[in-house]
Amino acid sequence: MRNVYGVSDKVLTMALSGILIGAADARPWWLEVGAHLIAVDTLVHNFLHRTGILAQFNAAHAYGAGCYRSGGCADIIRAVAHQIDARQFNRAFPKVFPRFVQHAIWRYCNQQGLDICNGNRVDDRHRCQNRYCRLHGICDRIRLK
Repeated sequence: MRNVYGVSDKVLTMALSGILIGAADARPWWLEVGAHLIAVDTLVHNFLHRTGILAQFNAAHAYGAGCYRSGGCADIIRAVAHQIDARQFNRAFPKVFPRFVQHAIWRYCNQQGLDICNGNRVDDRHRCQNRYCRLHGICDRIRLK
């Protein structure tokens, strides 16, 4: 599938995760595997940067391979997932569900999702000024550039 034009590793990871989670009835351990596949894109990385989460974890890095290195974005999302019992959102979910956390961040930022924390809403040269954001009180509002 990597040879199909326009299909990135991120898209393949998300698709494989969905397939594994969806096939959990046939192979229960596939749910565990699919639940832990994380795809960090620019929306997720920039969210972790803008909110100050990368700085708080001493994990500042440019978007790219650093997101998957030890202590990078993926590790931070996994750490957060261990603090959230995903079953409170759906009893069929596993307790620790990093893919769900990553997807929630992505939907918070995505233009077709909640469209809140992204380059369309935040001028990356300045700190975010969205006082109506639910995270405003705990967000460090770090500028991207």
